[in-house]
Amino acid sequence: MDDALKARIEDAIKSKKIYLFMKGTPEQPMCGFSSQAVNLLLHYKADFGSTNVLADDDIRQGIKEYSDWPTIPQLYVNGEFIGGCDIMTEMHQKGELEKVLAG
Repeated sequence: MDDALKARIEDAIKSKKIYLFMKGTPEQPMCGFSSQAVNLLLHYKADFGSTNVLADDDIRQGIKEYSDWPTIPQLYVNGEFIGGCDIMTEMHQKGELEKVLAG
C-alpha cells in the first residue's frame, strides 16, 4: 500500500471517534451487512463517519490490506479496528458494543 492511500485511510479513521467503512451510505446501504452495521450504530445513537467503498476502489481494496481483514463493513473506534458486521453483532448480543462505542 502506498503512503498516500494509507494517509487517506488514516485521515478518515481519525476524522471521527467512530468510523465505518461500508458499501453504500448510512442513508442507503448497498449490502445487508453494511445495513446491519449502520442499524447497530444507530441503535446506540452513535455519531459516526463513514466511507462508501463502492465509490472508491482504491479505498475498497486498501482498507482490507490496512486492517488485514477481508470483508466490508469495517468499524473503527478511537482509531482502533473493532471488526466487521459479525463481530459487531456478537458484541451487541453480549452487551459489549455499547461500552466500546462509549469508550
